[in-house]
Amino acid sequence: MSSLPVLVLNSGSSSIKFSLYEAGNGERTRLFEGAVDGIGTDQGKFWIKNASGTKLVDQTPEVPSRSVAFKLVVDALNSGQFPAPAAIGHRTVCGGPTVRENQRITPQLIDEIESYADLAPLHTPIAVYIMREALRLFPATPNFAILDTYFHRTLPEVATRMPIPTEYVAIGVRKYGYHGISYESIVYQLQPNVPEKLVVAHLGNGASISAIRKGECLDTSMALTPTSGLISGSRTGDIDPGIMIFILKKIAATTPNTLDAAEKLETVVSKKSGLLGVSELSNDMRDLREAIDAGNTKARLAVDKFCWTIARWIGSYVAELNGLDMLVFTGGIGENDIASRAEICAELGGLGIKLDPARNNVRGAAVISAEDSPVTVRVIPPLEDLMIVNHVVRLLGE
Repeated sequence: MSSLPVLVLNSGSSSIKFSLYEAGNGERTRLFEGAVDGIGTDQGKFWIKNASGTKLVDQTPEVPSRSVAFKLVVDALNSGQFPAPAAIGHRTVCGGPTVRENQRITPQLIDEIESYADLAPLHTPIAVYIMREALRLFPATPNFAILDTYFHRTLPEVATRMPIPTEYVAIGVRKYGYHGISYESIVYQLQPNVPEKLVVAHLGNGASISAIRKGECLDTSMALTPTSGLISGSRTGDIDPGIMIFILKKIAATTPNTLDAAEKLETVVSKKSGLLGVSELSNDMRDLREAIDAGNTKARLAVDKFCWTIARWIGSYVAELNGLDMLVFTGGIGENDIASRAEICAELGGLGIKLDPARNNVRGAAVISAEDSPVTVRVIPPLEDLMIVNHVVRLLGE
């Protein structure tokens, strides 16, 4: 085998990200990356840059729908500027209880994944659409579903079992865990010296945290859906279920149709809560930091709630791991928000976590703990696309 171009597709609720790697002869070289952002808004962006960071495409087209967005990607791939992909890996947030392994995509597999779209309603519908289009447009190219839930397959039953009647467990209600490709990439980057007791905080617009023992997931904050666990940009995180019942009853008073009422509740829980709901300003940490500097007390409360919640989860995972060797921050906030890292760790001094302010004054990969800290604290950017490529190559048997 000489050349093996592998295309990675990573779709979200309002974006399609993609990259192409050369994976032949043991190589893992990124040739280019790009994205279509702002799908369904009037702020569409389409860009592609090569491995050196030079912009090859930089446009602001109208992207009213996912079909228009994906056509931009396909047209670029077919323009002759780039190698044709020999295989395609699709980031797949959740395949439900029946799709637990990374595997080659078939029409039947897509149907199965789609049947559990309610578990990740912001991601699965567009991912399913792109899978079907990729099979149609690249019929001779093998496509693979690479699952966020795959890393969490080592979770013990005491973590995955929900305290609910068995009839609901039987239809797939359990803890699945998400951001698994990110967590896997952190373990990959720490090899061969993976700490025995590791906590990784993936902090971004969607935020989660995992306890990892000897490289395997022991527990994770997201459960049935990505809404659970930590407070996120616009998601509640864990919350008293009685609150949901209370709000649903209020919604039902003016929305008698059950499904309509449930969808309104889903909007409250997933799109209007979290940092956005508390601050009444934004789901973006950068906006909130600017507002805090300007004296906005609601923004201050939202960020305090975020950091306080994360510190509590870290503490619980230290108990679960029976100690802690290393804490890793990753994701957009974890990598770039210096103040959040400092505020979270300030709550954890009793666990032996001590930051060095000068070392923490950085964006990107770094060791940020003090020399005398018994717990090492690091910032490590995730390499999700690389992990997807690795799985594709493994599944191809190359």
